[in-house]
Amino acid sequence: MTEINGADTAWLLISTALVLLMVPGLALFYGGMVHSRNILSTFMHSFFALAIITVQWVVFGYSLAFGPSAGGHGFIGNLDWAFLHTVGIAPSKSYGPTIPHLLFMAFQMMFAIITPALISGAFAERLKFSAYVVFTLLWATLVYDPICHWVWNIDGWLFKRGALDFAGGTVVHLSSGVSALVFAVVLGKRLRPAPPGNLPITLIGAGLLWFGWFGFNAGSALAANGLAASSLVNTHVAAGAAALTWACVEWWKHGRPTTLGVASGLVAGLVVITPAAGFVSPMSAVVMGLLAGGICFLGVMLKSKLGYDDALDAFGVHGVGGAAGALLTGVFCAKAWNSAGKDGLLFGGGFDAVKEQVIAVGAAGLYSAVVTFGLLKLLDATIGLRVDADEELEGLDAALHAERAYHPIETASGSHKADPHGDEHEHAQLA
Repeated sequence: MTEINGADTAWLLISTALVLLMVPGLALFYGGMVHSRNILSTFMHSFFALAIITVQWVVFGYSLAFGPSAGGHGFIGNLDWAFLHTVGIAPSKSYGPTIPHLLFMAFQMMFAIITPALISGAFAERLKFSAYVVFTLLWATLVYDPICHWVWNIDGWLFKRGALDFAGGTVVHLSSGVSALVFAVVLGKRLRPAPPGNLPITLIGAGLLWFGWFGFNAGSALAANGLAASSLVNTHVAAGAAALTWACVEWWKHGRPTTLGVASGLVAGLVVITPAAGFVSPMSAVVMGLLAGGICFLGVMLKSKLGYDDALDAFGVHGVGGAAGALLTGVFCAKAWNSAGKDGLLFGGGFDAVKEQVIAVGAAGLYSAVVTFGLLKLLDATIGLRVDADEELEGLDAALHAERAYHPIETASGSHKADPHGDEHEHAQLA
């Protein structure tokens, strides 16, 4: 039966707003980790994704992701729902039977927006804005929409195989994280990397991400029920456990814990629990969080070992964390917590759940890498990817957007003091 339920609808309205809040949260989280000359350009990556993907999603993206499977192959949707044709206030039999279909579309829109924005952590401080715009539109259409169809569409080939992804470990984090790695390798290193310019706003961003993630995961229950409650609890405890582990590992390795480490750890825990949030127990979520802190810490350390410049650790946290979370879902999932799931390796289900998670991770990761590489080579050969050296050294805020986040302070005598967030500040930090 399909009938609108007021409580379910209210919860999804709130959850949609919470996921939207994650976009400015991500802007703050990333923006605080770049030099002050690039804060606004980094913010722009998140806010412009909000604009361009909103239009893409309602025009054709939603239909490609959730519309009836073209040719019945489970790879991509057809255009039956383009321009939101037949997507109205009546519930959908397949997607949220107690909420308006239009609301389900809006909820999923927020996922589609934040996913390409996550990739921006890899190319911060050196990418042309024109290349960013074209890449974001093409990537959302050619990578995100198909993988979303595979995993979450009832006709999707991975969905039919039984792959589990409650809220986007594979669809959102793995796809964006792997694409970020490819982007970082193709684009090359920054000319002048600098320490984070404003860690307080990064911590504010982390807090907003943590808050918004309750809508991300618990909202994916698509109802105000016990599944939403367990998903919310799992989300919180995994984040706390991962932050604890990251701080301890950092303390052991470097002799002191850092606020950036705690922030990175809690985001790692959120990433790892995302595919499992509605399929595991709270204590399993704690274990997954404890593992997440160490796994993603090692994932971030890879860039120094292998020499690529993943500026804001998009691959180390989202790529590695998304893959780890998807695989651990096959270990810890239990039908006692969600009858629509399955029993994992530790709960009598054997290796079947793990096998399907391995297939999903492999397929989504490989597809993301290959298509992203092709898109980047195409864009580099046409409009070019990287800004000129002079523009990169000047900073993308001024060079690409004619704006500055911080300006010199004018004194009473009319002279100007040095910008406290400018080069002098950077040189002091480097010293």
